[in-house]
This record gives sequence, structure tokens and C-alpha cells, in this order.
Amino acid sequence: MGQGYENGGVRITVLTGAGISAESGVPTFRDAGGLWEGHRVEDVATPEGFRRDPGLVQRFYDARRAGVASAVPNAAHLALARLEADLGDDLLVVTQNIDDLHERAGSTRVVHMHGRLGTALCRACGARSVVEPSRALADDDTCPECWVAALRPDVVWFGEVPYDLDLIDDALAATDRFVAIGTSGAVYPAAGFVLTAAGRGAATLELNLVESEVSLLFDEVRHGLASMLVPAWVDEVLSAG
Repeated sequence: MGQGYENGGVRITVLTGAGISAESGVPTFRDAGGLWEGHRVEDVATPEGFRRDPGLVQRFYDARRAGVASAVPNAAHLALARLEADLGDDLLVVTQNIDDLHERAGSTRVVHMHGRLGTALCRACGARSVVEPSRALADDDTCPECWVAALRPDVVWFGEVPYDLDLIDDALAATDRFVAIGTSGAVYPAAGFVLTAAGRGAATLELNLVESEVSLLFDEVRHGLASMLVPAWVDEVLSAG
């Protein structure tokens, strides 16, 4: 994906979190008991958990992959794709989500900083392999590129470094507007993006169901369903030319 930040016009960087996909039936990260779909986060979202029980972790992500396959992009995803169709390279979507609903809605300029459900990562050579929704990824599946090591979910777990941070920092340095949609503001480094963008002169907007942990850092905050707020905001941007 080309960066394209040298182009003129309005530059907008959008950060999306679990709240944008929740209306499509994709569960948010944790429930009130601190569990992730019935599992302790430490067991299914850490390198240590994978080392303890790789089969459990593979089955967990197999189930999530199959579940997301039946989800449908909602009006918020579709609105961002509509905005990209108008702005082209002057829009970048950075998502904390590992589903592919942005892409299925039509967005092409999407950075998955926490990885993807639809790919597997080789623990030896780092090659990525496409994993179909119906496929169960066994803990002894071997990389088709190097045939040396087994595959793991291509997901950034707690204790690991998110993907594409340099690219994201470039976008935040060039952006005129930073918009966070459906994020809790609890997970770093994403929670700090608003400070980075604002420090470089960008206007900042949060669209969220409820107040996040970093709402006070934004110039403007709007509360409501993403499926309502995002299309309305996109209409504002497009009508302003």
C-alpha cells in the first residue's frame, strides 16, 4: 500500500476499535468479568498462553475466524469506504480490529496494527499464509514457505509490538484530522495517537458509544452508535468539499 501523504488536500487519519464492529455482531474485547469469549485473556492473547497450550489458542482463533466470516459490514464501515472513494490517498484507516469488515465494505487503505484473523504467521521466517474461514489451524501446521516451523495466529498479543508503527507515525505527522471511532482508549500505543496527532497540529474528534479513557484529550467528542455517528460525520466531510 502506497503512503501517498505527499498529496495535497485534506488528510484524515481514522483509528477504529472494537466498537465499530460490535454492531456487526463481532464481540468486543472483554466482558464485565474480564474474560474474552469465556477465556482468560492471559490464556488466549499472550505468547505465554500460546506456549502453554497452543491447541487451545488455535481453536480459539479458529472459532473467531469462523464467526467473523458470517458478520456483515455495517453502516459505519460502509461510510468509511465511501469517504475513501472520495479522498483516495488522503484517508488512512488504522484499525485495532483483527476482522476484515473494513475491507469487505470496500476500504483498501487499512492498516491492521494488531494483525488479522485471515492470515497465519510463520514462527521461523515470518511469512504469512492466508487461512480460509472454514479451516482449522492445527498447532503443528508447517509454514508453506520455509517448511521449518509451525504457524501461529497472525495476531499481536499482549507483550508484543503492534505492526506498522512507523507507517502510522508518518500518517499522524501528516494528518490534518485525527478521528477515533469505537475505541476504549485503554490500549497503548493506540490510546496515545490523539496526543501525537494533536501535538502536530491536527484537529481531533472522538466518535464513541460512551466516554473513553482519553475522551478529555479530544477537541470534540460525540456519543452514539457508530452506525449513526460515522455516516453523519462522513456526510459533513464530503459536503464541506
